[in-house]
Amino acid sequence: MMIPHMIPYANPGYFLWLLVAMIPMVVLLLVKGVRWQWYQILVTCAVLYVSFGGALWQQGVALIGYVLFQTLLVYGYHKLRQQKNSSGLFYAAVCLAILPLTFVKVTPFMTGHGSIMNFLGISYLTFKSVQLIMEMRDGMVKTYHPWRYIQFLLFFPTISSGPIDRYRRFEKDLLHPPSKEDYLVYLEKGVSKLMLGLLYKFILGYFFGQVLLPVVTREALDHGFLSWGMLGYMYVYSLYLFFDFAGYSLFAISISNFMGYDTPANFNKPFLSPNIKEFWNRWHMSLSFWFRDYVYMRLMFTLLKKKVFKSRILASNVGYFALFLLMGVWHGLTWYYLLYGAYHASLICINDAWLRWKKKRSQPLPSNRWTKALGIGITFHAVCFSFLIFSGILAQLGCK
Repeated sequence: MMIPHMIPYANPGYFLWLLVAMIPMVVLLLVKGVRWQWYQILVTCAVLYVSFGGALWQQGVALIGYVLFQTLLVYGYHKLRQQKNSSGLFYAAVCLAILPLTFVKVTPFMTGHGSIMNFLGISYLTFKSVQLIMEMRDGMVKTYHPWRYIQFLLFFPTISSGPIDRYRRFEKDLLHPPSKEDYLVYLEKGVSKLMLGLLYKFILGYFFGQVLLPVVTREALDHGFLSWGMLGYMYVYSLYLFFDFAGYSLFAISISNFMGYDTPANFNKPFLSPNIKEFWNRWHMSLSFWFRDYVYMRLMFTLLKKKVFKSRILASNVGYFALFLLMGVWHGLTWYYLLYGAYHASLICINDAWLRWKKKRSQPLPSNRWTKALGIGITFHAVCFSFLIFSGILAQLGCK
């Protein structure tokens, strides 16, 4: 019987195939506390075939070529990194690691159509590759096992929608399955996240995305920027984006838990954040922390070490704009993604300035549940406005 193409976590049929495939893994971990690596590889191949087979065979070929390229690149860097000119080698390796993603992002802008190198999840795999190269340079990863690295890249629960795991954490889980007692906790978490994901993705996400969003979109486009329709669109789209994406992340973490992996969380009640910095510590956390650790902190270290700016505050603000503009470019080379990045960088800078001003006051400002509620409200509306920019509806409005 032919296995049909299925988008990961997009329909009940995908879950049916996946949960049936999970049964031997679950039984082995429950009864013996062991994991058959060969069976996990077999399921991985089946899931990749289901995800990238049929009409998407070109994406499957691109994925295979990409993984081979990254595996050889990291192997080469690992072998040569002890040379005297290791700094130049490091930057060359990082540039080569992001080259396929850069090509994929630039091609539509230059040619008007997508790249043949593109496949679902290329961004997440690129972040994993760059991460490992950087950690090798820092001495945090001292040995390289190509087969483990390939399993890290092709870990199917997270390949399409994240979260972005760390290699050392994944390798630990890969080599050391949980005990039977610990696996019961994993299983409980997996079931809980699966149920919550179903609520988010197929009930709330469907309601906001399929029922309400088309209605408010028409109203917004018909009545323009300064209209109730646009205001409704802003909130509906923001809630749809959260429930849909958080639902996907919950599914990925849930399936990981069933397999005995403790994949990190991706969302933590972001709309209850009292300020914009806290929001980015709760929204798409694995991406936020990746950019923080591998872009912002390293950029700040360079700016301060080289004394590019005399003021640490100015260096920090420049770092925020570089970080969020890069995040905007990662989403796509369009003006509204760049504006989205610049807007969030501005919010972060304003938030820091506010904190500095509060610290300098002789009399502290009140801090209680009411001021916290006010902060949550302001942050929620500011974030929703950013998602209005991110959605691209303003570009559609300008084309009318």
